[in-house]
Amino acid sequence: MLMAGLAFGPAMALLGSAVLNPTATGACLPSGGLTVGAIPDTLTATTSDGHQVTLDRTQLTHAATIMTVGARVDGVGRGGVVIALMAALTESRLRMLANTTAYPESGDYPNDGDGSDNDSLGLFQMRPTAGWGTVADLMSSEYQAAAFFGGPTGPNYPSPPGLLDIPAWQEMDPGEAAQAVEVSAYPDRYRAYQPVAETIVATLAASEPPAPESGRVVFPLPAGTWIKTSDFGPRVHPITGEVSFHTGTDYAAPAATPILAVADGRVVSTGTTPVYGGLIVIEHTIDGRPVATAYAHVWPDDIHVSPGQLVTAGQHIADVGSAGQSTGPHLHLEVRPDGPDQPPVDPVPWLTGHRPDDLDSPDEIAGGTCTPGGGLPLTLHPRSTTGRLTVDRPSTGGKAGR
Repeated sequence: MLMAGLAFGPAMALLGSAVLNPTATGACLPSGGLTVGAIPDTLTATTSDGHQVTLDRTQLTHAATIMTVGARVDGVGRGGVVIALMAALTESRLRMLANTTAYPESGDYPNDGDGSDNDSLGLFQMRPTAGWGTVADLMSSEYQAAAFFGGPTGPNYPSPPGLLDIPAWQEMDPGEAAQAVEVSAYPDRYRAYQPVAETIVATLAASEPPAPESGRVVFPLPAGTWIKTSDFGPRVHPITGEVSFHTGTDYAAPAATPILAVADGRVVSTGTTPVYGGLIVIEHTIDGRPVATAYAHVWPDDIHVSPGQLVTAGQHIADVGSAGQSTGPHLHLEVRPDGPDQPPVDPVPWLTGHRPDDLDSPDEIAGGTCTPGGGLPLTLHPRSTTGRLTVDRPSTGGKAGR
């Protein structure tokens, strides 16, 4: 779901929905259920300002740890992983740094060198005096990654806030989101490492096989339960009053109405965001072509599938809700031929062209078993272009604000 003034954050239709700023680029849905694969001995990538960076196996192993921890935290997705890697690259060049000047005992823990930025430690240069954890805590790469992601399961929830504790972080520019957690005196430096972080994820992540071919398409709500309330395309945002581009179609239906998988496929991500509420993304192969469908505004407890799970056309995958930025129970449906990171199309003619079956109730055929295997449901992060949301906290230099 995508939002007015944002490249990937929704707003509402008559009963809630999602829209995309027409000037934004790079908007996408969650993509690719992926797991960390083989770690190479070296990896070279280039920053956005043209500097070449070569990482060794130790640094890439820390990157794999960040990705693995992110996979276990609901709501992080690919976007959150990329932001975390941007932060760790900027702060430590993906090194577990001791700080024996401030904490002599930090040198007793496994480390990749000695840092000297105030009393900061580790991959993300977190400070014990700012409440991030003890020296023993912060000399663990797993702990630092979990602290950076934060959220209700984070080790220091709710303060200092991690990424998931930053309001509307999904709608921020990735560099801004990294700065919102790090609170550095140099807020613009994180953006330079985004291409490096993306290269790391692309290199370390092992792709899933293509989704199974589907010979059937069904309408995503039972017959007679819905009315269409907002079309695909330009419209006036019902909350802000601004003109924006609606990237899906909204179907109002009673709360708890079953949501059905449009076709056979594989669930590549599930999760919640302040904008989408509960969001499910499924990849299909239809007529030999990959297609992604997305189903939004579900209450978290009403998501009935998991990343990696195989589903069948008409399977009951969730219930209609009004979570996230929504003004009433409805399904926001998006269709993206060629995959989640490709431009959306109008779901109405797409469905019509595939002659969907109208079901009176969910199909009784059971879906495939859930086999995520610890996989990482990676989610491309929104890039804000206008109406950017920011979180400001004081910083007095270096890591003094952290």
